[in-house]
Amino acid sequence: MAETSLSQLLPVEAIVTGIEAQDWRSAIRASGELLVADGATTPDYIGQMLAAVEEYGPYIVIAPGLALAHARPSSAVLRTGMSWAGLASPVEFGHPQNDPVELVIGLAAIDHDGHSGALSQLARMLGEPARLRELKETGDPAAIHAMISDYEKSGA
Repeated sequence: MAETSLSQLLPVEAIVTGIEAQDWRSAIRASGELLVADGATTPDYIGQMLAAVEEYGPYIVIAPGLALAHARPSSAVLRTGMSWAGLASPVEFGHPQNDPVELVIGLAAIDHDGHSGALSQLARMLGEPARLRELKETGDPAAIHAMISDYEKSGA
């Protein structure tokens, strides 16, 4: 079976910018609510994402200003999916190098490797500082989705 592309895992409906978050918990909750609204997870998954950070610390803050909120595959995951929660104001997650966070990508996976290609593509795309800045500064979900689709089509 062909792996699902990044633009399929992250539909425009799961991209929201300008989210008001008071702290890391509400930022994660926002990314999780988008996964629930998109039908990728049940509400239980949000609690699992929060519990992962409470147990393991802010390891999900994978780059300056960027968190990848996720939990282990579980029965709360209905299908693999992603969300994009752009924050109106950055919040502290407690990471020594990469705080504060402006963008929380939510990831729900039904297994450990069905999403690996899309995730590595996302990492490459967000690893380009100019592209990441452009994506963060774009307030329009359809424009963000189009930029992701264009990146995929470029074969990057």
